[in-house]
Amino acid sequence: MNAPETKAITTAQPVKSPTVSQSLSDYVAGYRYEAIPPAVRERAKYLMLDAIGIAYASTHYAFAHHILSGIRSIAGSGASGLIGLSDKLPLRDAVLMNGALVHGLDYDDTHVGAIVHPTASALPCAMGVAEAIDASGRDLLAAYILGVETVVRVCGAAKGGFHHFGFHPTGITAHFSCALQAGWLYGLNARQLTMAQGFVGSTAAASQEFLEEGAWNKRLHPGWAGVAGITAAHLARNGYVGPSKTYEGRFGLYQSHLQTLKDEVDYGYVTDGLGTRWETSEVAIKPYPVCHLIHACADAALVLREKHKLKPEDIESVQALIPEPTIHIIAQPEASKVKPANDYDAKFSVQFVTAASLVLGRFGLAELEQDTLSNTTILDLASRVSYAADPDTTYPKYFSGGVVIKLRNGKTLRHHEPINRGTGERALTGDEISAKYRDNAAMVLPSRRVEQVRDAILGVESLSAREFMAVLGNKG
Repeated sequence: MNAPETKAITTAQPVKSPTVSQSLSDYVAGYRYEAIPPAVRERAKYLMLDAIGIAYASTHYAFAHHILSGIRSIAGSGASGLIGLSDKLPLRDAVLMNGALVHGLDYDDTHVGAIVHPTASALPCAMGVAEAIDASGRDLLAAYILGVETVVRVCGAAKGGFHHFGFHPTGITAHFSCALQAGWLYGLNARQLTMAQGFVGSTAAASQEFLEEGAWNKRLHPGWAGVAGITAAHLARNGYVGPSKTYEGRFGLYQSHLQTLKDEVDYGYVTDGLGTRWETSEVAIKPYPVCHLIHACADAALVLREKHKLKPEDIESVQALIPEPTIHIIAQPEASKVKPANDYDAKFSVQFVTAASLVLGRFGLAELEQDTLSNTTILDLASRVSYAADPDTTYPKYFSGGVVIKLRNGKTLRHHEPINRGTGERALTGDEISAKYRDNAAMVLPSRRVEQVRDAILGVESLSAREFMAVLGNKG
């Protein structure tokens, strides 16, 4: 007689939800150029145009050549191109240098909601890897957009919290987006992309101590993220094992960097809307070469100056109204803000920028030269610029702000900018972006080359990545 048949008893196992990095990896592994809406591609090319114009302008300044000399002394020569420079460097060193060129003047774009500079990391990383593997211009553009989309989400989930603990958000969160960009271009699978993100969880650190002395560290943060991301992708492709909870883990990004604000993180923001909500379209282009948090005050000062034909001698005092969470970045310590020691100090001083705007009626790169920094009329007025928390702030959605000017005749003038220019409904048009690009690029390029480069950027999809970089590197 056969033994009675028995059925195996099974216990249902709980289905584990993917971690944040796994969800990102699944999306990136299936990401394609064709899925990007045409309007997003077009906007992305104008963001690239803006960034490359700034990079050309940076080559006019000493900081770029000091940084290049330092990198070159370690790296030697290589095959990867630089924007506006004839040198070629090894891949990671070229990405570091191009990041410094895009970000070095603090004139590059910002995603206001996430408080991050997306192009400064996303473009150098995409260009460097795409050139190295001889990718198409379409893939270069797609990789750039992928970098923008992911850095915005990783940073935006923190709701502005990184600043509160002395971190530069771009220099932290771009490590993750660069790992994903590089990994996509190298063809990593989802598991490898997760491992790459796990690795950069250990490289993501960017102190804001540079603010205390006008130091240069911030200029290198976006490119350094590219170095880390490319390294991570290569390691992961060759079997490297990293943690899978690099964002939400007990010692993950948000737990370790946000301390008392860690419970406010919106983890869903990192992956919500990927492929349907395109943050690239929301990136703001700067009209002024200073910290984006100051722009509304500069605009408000210029509006009142023009409307009332103000002269410095008419003004008794000025109060800058700024978002309370930004005071420690753009208004303190007061001594170095009122009298900046160098151009980098000035870029982060609401007192100086407001005063210079009122005295000169403009604020561009020329207003960061030494003759302006030592202008006694500007410095005298800056000493009379106080600050207060803006009671009508729209921060963090917009970097709003305003000024209250008390005149010597007893009158008080007020103007408030709820939406900073360049953002949202006040976004710069393609023509305005082109004009800014031309002004910047013309600092070092002849007019023929200015237009040739513009055409190459706006037509990047018709070129290979190597052809594209060859156009950018030639000053001729």
